[in-house]
Amino acid sequence: MTEPLLRRLHARGEQLTVGALPWVAPVYRAMPQVAEVIEFPFQHGGLQFKARRTLARRLEGRFQAAYVLPNSLKSALLPFLADIPRRVGYLGEARVGLLTHRLKNPKDKPPMVAFYSALSGEVGVGQDRPRLALPDADIERAVQARQQVRGGYYVFAPGAEFGPAKRWPHYGELATQLDAPVLVLGSAKESAIAEEIVAHAPGRCINLCGKTSLLEAFALIAGARSVISNDSGLMHVAAAFGVPQVALFGSSSPLHTPPLNDKANVLWLKLECSPCFQRECPLGHLKCLVDIEPGRVATLLS
Repeated sequence: MTEPLLRRLHARGEQLTVGALPWVAPVYRAMPQVAEVIEFPFQHGGLQFKARRTLARRLEGRFQAAYVLPNSLKSALLPFLADIPRRVGYLGEARVGLLTHRLKNPKDKPPMVAFYSALSGEVGVGQDRPRLALPDADIERAVQARQQVRGGYYVFAPGAEFGPAKRWPHYGELATQLDAPVLVLGSAKESAIAEEIVAHAPGRCINLCGKTSLLEAFALIAGARSVISNDSGLMHVAAAFGVPQVALFGSSSPLHTPPLNDKANVLWLKLECSPCFQRECPLGHLKCLVDIEPGRVATLLS
């Protein structure tokens, strides 16, 4: 979702360094316009002021501008401590004194690409498609290492970090209706979900959750015939590579976080209760996802 902003900044001559936590840093290494990626040594949660001050001292004097994408106080703290002259971001939690150029948060949930791209200060920002790229040799190497043929397998991404209200429950049944192997990708936390899918369709699926690096997962997505996923990070990765995909939406909305890909098919039932944006179905039935039948998805893949 942030790549179109970086592309805009690069196009007007800015040399880009991205600071990111280790788990997301590989995403930015797959963006040709990014010259350098600095992996932050911070843990998830907590201010960790001492660690931020130490890193800020190393960065002081290197940069003319900082674009602060998250809305948290701690995200704005590092550029402030590094004394970067121009610090751009949305008004968030107690950040007025930390930012030099502040945008008001929109009242409604806007499309995320436009939300981030507006930080460029340019008018007319819209839904540019995020783009990722890997060398063909890297894709072929990853595909062959899993004993697959490029374009000869499907990828399932059945997880969703936000919670079960975004997880379609019929991947196992879908796998029995497909005519090619299935690689199941995700984090180690999603391995149990993948094992259920494998058990439902023995011999058809390979559980790779927690068994690949993020860049290898990217390469396997780029080499797939099609990707089937929930509304998740890997859904946006597939879109950025321009891979054919089916994106399944439940508690969230494709109006807010759509896969920006001409080859994407979005399935969203939009019941009276959706989108609720809840981690778990507040009504206990999860009909927004349960009622998306596997046969309907399979038809989109034929």
